[in-house]
Amino acid sequence: MARVTGIGGVFLKSKDDSKTLAAWYQEHLGIPLEGFGGAVLRWPDDKADDGGLTVWHVADRDSQWFSPSDSSFMINYRVDDLDELLAQLHEAGVPVVAGPESHENGKFAWIMDPEGNKVELWQPMAWDDGNKGT
Repeated sequence: MARVTGIGGVFLKSKDDSKTLAAWYQEHLGIPLEGFGGAVLRWPDDKADDGGLTVWHVADRDSQWFSPSDSSFMINYRVDDLDELLAQLHEAGVPVVAGPESHENGKFAWIMDPEGNKVELWQPMAWDDGNKGT
């Protein structure tokens, strides 16, 4: 049987100016924009010890996970150094909605983009109960 093998892309529809929103992601999250205005993220660039993975999940309709955003989606971006990125975001005036938090599979924090989409930042680690609280 044919099946899905991974996430092939993430696409956002801008509420205002798409170039301005893309530039915000480039400036604050380091997403390298290509000539076509988007980015190509490659697994070999990610050196995390979790072996490289993407999580896919459908939340319950009454879930508050995406709050305070009213979007029906949330994108999780793998990051190489969450503490350093949060310091950069703080310096740039980007507020952290929640976190950082440590879980069995890494560290997490949440921010909002300029159009009100909640963004999850994840510094992945190999699953280990000992990671929690570090």
